[in-house]
Amino acid sequence: MTAYTVVLPTVGRPSLSTVLSDLLDQPGPPPEQVLVVDDRPLDQRDPLDLPTGPDGIAVRTLRSGGRGPAAARNAGWRSAATEWVAFLDDDIRLPADWRARLAADLAAAGPEVGAVQGRIHVPLPADRPPTDWERNTAGLAVARWATADMAYRRAALAQVHGFDERFPRAYREDADLALRVTQAGWQLRRGEREIIHPVRPADGAVSVRTQAGAASDALMRALHGRTWRRTGGTGRGRFRWHVATTAAGAGAVVLAATGRRRAAALAVAACAGLTADFAVRRIAPGPMPGDDGWAAEWRRMAWTSVAIPWAAVWHRVRGTLAFRDVPHWPPPVRAVLLDRDGTLVEDVPYNGDPARVQAVAGAGPALERLRRAGLRLAMVTNQSGVARGLISEQDVARVNGRVQEVLGRFDAVEHCPHEPADGCTCRKPGPLMVLRAAAALGVEPHECVVVGDIGSDVEAARAAGAHAVLVPTPVTRPEEVEQADRVADDLAGAVDQVLTMAGVAR
Repeated sequence: MTAYTVVLPTVGRPSLSTVLSDLLDQPGPPPEQVLVVDDRPLDQRDPLDLPTGPDGIAVRTLRSGGRGPAAARNAGWRSAATEWVAFLDDDIRLPADWRARLAADLAAAGPEVGAVQGRIHVPLPADRPPTDWERNTAGLAVARWATADMAYRRAALAQVHGFDERFPRAYREDADLALRVTQAGWQLRRGEREIIHPVRPADGAVSVRTQAGAASDALMRALHGRTWRRTGGTGRGRFRWHVATTAAGAGAVVLAATGRRRAAALAVAACAGLTADFAVRRIAPGPMPGDDGWAAEWRRMAWTSVAIPWAAVWHRVRGTLAFRDVPHWPPPVRAVLLDRDGTLVEDVPYNGDPARVQAVAGAGPALERLRRAGLRLAMVTNQSGVARGLISEQDVARVNGRVQEVLGRFDAVEHCPHEPADGCTCRKPGPLMVLRAAAALGVEPHECVVVGDIGSDVEAARAAGAHAVLVPTPVTRPEEVEQADRVADDLAGAVDQVLTMAGVAR
């Protein structure tokens, strides 16, 4: 049997429990584990509604900090150890034979295959033509490489460093990944399994909000060139007409302001004509008089057809400006976040005495190499002794100060005072401390690398979207070493790897 892990990002939709029940309560080869990646903001602490799986299927929850589906999926697959990783969305339904058909798809994939896509069925109303939003969702049925049901070989994901986290929403990040995987020499296949993707309820402004994806189109062009739509298998859309519509509208304002009334009137007519054509094209395939809800749909199509061209152009311009000269994924490392005890200084449990601070061998020269390379440095340390009443916050501050006297100044220092029972998200392996350090340094999490001595350092980096290098000590468990993506013999070796990730000659 081919081993696989299911990664299921969620923002806490009620449908999460349903898809998990579908997955767990059916025959067929089970996943080795199910990783539910909670991508709600970290201040949302309400527990997710998770059904209890049968014996032998572990359901584990990770937190990714509300950084979007690309980052959530990365946190999931990087925590998996199986050959295959199957990504699912939290708003789908799985037929009773999904596990069996997934196993057949994976078994049929030769060593050259890096991913196998499931088929997507979108139920539409039988008693009337579909609305604009329903037709938009139905497009998933013909979409290439949609991660609503997409199984990737973990080796392929690792080779291209997973999803590009600069895509902030569920749009184009799947096409970008598929392009990079095929460019790396892998083949992508369509399988025989199928999922059901119901149309989610949406308000009248949903079609305007989705125009924010035009910024992702700009990122795709910056990364893959002008032909990205052809190579990525996406449609051309109507953006050129949106440009014409907004140009006519803006031109009318300028012409009127300069007293050229006749030319302004012609520009107004052009803008109105293009808008009307757009509205008619959206209304024609949808509900007609006599169908339920037709009047409300026509009203939505009328006002959103006015707003969409302007929203699309605005987001494309915003994206084009934001992604000028954008490097390929992943971008170079710009900052290093180092664990304190066992990594920078000898581990003294619950140390509150600055006099007991002793740097590990080679720590000073290693940090100096990082500083000379222009990398920003932060110290990130769990200090549960505060919550346990063994040391005070002042003790932590004094010890951290002494570390900086010995090893030089850090650009940021973050610590977690909680113990595991507190359930906080800042204590490693939670991501919050890494996210706070990145924000304090003015860099993105994916531009950071965490250097530590135990598995929780690596897990915190994965959850936050940072790189990680493990420097084992006698307290590091063998399975932590085995599961780490990067391991160094000592701090100097870790710095060698960091400088390579930063693109700096050693």
